[in-house]
Amino acid sequence: MAFPFLSVIIPAHNEERRLPRTLEQVFNFLASQQYSAEVLVVENGSSDRTIEIARDFTRRHENLRNIQEAVRGKGLAVRRGMLAARGEYRFICDADLSMPIEELAKFLPPFITDFDIAIGSREAPGSVRYNEPAFRHWGGRAINAAIRSLILPGLQDTQCGFKCFTAEASQSLFGLQTLPGWSFDIEVLYLARRRKYRIREIPIHWYFDPETKLRAVPDALRMIRDIFTIHLNSLRGLYDRTP
Repeated sequence: MAFPFLSVIIPAHNEERRLPRTLEQVFNFLASQQYSAEVLVVENGSSDRTIEIARDFTRRHENLRNIQEAVRGKGLAVRRGMLAARGEYRFICDADLSMPIEELAKFLPPFITDFDIAIGSREAPGSVRYNEPAFRHWGGRAINAAIRSLILPGLQDTQCGFKCFTAEASQSLFGLQTLPGWSFDIEVLYLARRRKYRIREIPIHWYFDPETKLRAVPDALRMIRDIFTIHLNSLRGLYDRTP
């Protein structure tokens, strides 16, 4: 499968509990589709059996590739997977699968057209959140308000872990990405705006996972710091080079 229609990239750090169920659901869904697809699990810095579990799945699914990134950081894992992918469309999928995999159809033609990047949104009209505590919801909205005011006006949900890129946009944007952690989404979308890529927000059904690895206050503070790093990188011309 040299150039499949779709690549599904799953960053996985210490995901031995959630990864088996997620992979089963992903492969069951892909088996029912008419297009060709590959799945890339990018394990980074795990101390559990994440990579062993992923390797076990390769015995049953020849379209699964496993990549190991030694250094921790979701941004590093996503960048590695997106640049290694071969699909015409490349979909980032969180290992907790908090969005039902059937929603993936919303991110692809023929459901949507005329786009370069489709980002899952828990705020767009038609989206539904399930089981999310009120404090997490309003905390997330406060973070997004800061993101909109400081760097990405108009985008209602930049941090949802489900996004789809065309191959061309993927190679261009992730080749310039510098941030290794949670804020990589902001940097990549900022670059997309600079390069005039068409961004669509896709309303999704999303289920809160109490095992989330996001730490609200520390990660929010780090995100604000990273936003200023992005602006500094821009002033220094780091984003003007050819990836």
